[in-house]
Amino acid sequence: MEENQPSENNTVTQKSHNGKLILGIIIAVGIAAFFGGYTFAMETAEPEQMVMQESSKILGNAQPSQVATQGPSQLPKIISSDDDPVRGNPDAKFTIVEFSDFQCPFCAKFHSETLPLLMENYINNGKVNLVFRDFPIESIHPNAVPASHAAECTDDQGKFWEMHDIIFENQRNWQNVEVLESVDLFKKYAIEIGVDEDEFDSCMSSAKHIDEIKKDLLDGQAYGVTGTPGFFVGNEEVGFTKIIGAQPFSSFQRVIESLEG
Repeated sequence: MEENQPSENNTVTQKSHNGKLILGIIIAVGIAAFFGGYTFAMETAEPEQMVMQESSKILGNAQPSQVATQGPSQLPKIISSDDDPVRGNPDAKFTIVEFSDFQCPFCAKFHSETLPLLMENYINNGKVNLVFRDFPIESIHPNAVPASHAAECTDDQGKFWEMHDIIFENQRNWQNVEVLESVDLFKKYAIEIGVDEDEFDSCMSSAKHIDEIKKDLLDGQAYGVTGTPGFFVGNEEVGFTKIIGAQPFSSFQRVIESLEG
């Protein structure tokens, strides 16, 4: 019996630890539910429909080649990056501020198809940087807030972009599971990228980044984001151009080249 006691004690400790983590996530999701009113029908539409619906409000009878963007004169001069993670040179001439939902399939499409080309042509050479801001549509994506919170917790340890990538790359594995199962997967991903497990668990169980996630969402709303992904490209000097939806690299290329003059 004495030989088994350490194992039993470890089991009890682990159960207690897991219970604390689960409780924290339940609290986090509960708080997220109070965001309220963020169901955007446009986000569930096909990408082409999403672009047309939003752009018809902005550009009237514009031609199809125009409908993906909204020009600088129609937007706030300053689109805040807050203190959110930056990919690339922080002093780059232009910034892409992305408002994104980790559970959104169009956001995953941008990550897999467009972002690599932006990295190759603009971000890696220091011309443009990318700022990621959270815009979880919790009412239709119940795992989006836990995913955002998990990414924020890895950001505490300097591992945001590694977590960002692994969450999007594995979206199909967690997007349709129960919240607690998705949390287990996020913890697995965090360990895979090398974060300190105890620190990550403490962060998750405290729901410490919920206010930050909510601030991102409210800022996005204030800037006119009505679905994901939504992008603002530019700087305070020339203003920002809004790009709507999972647009191809060419859409970003046209905007950046036009801003360069």
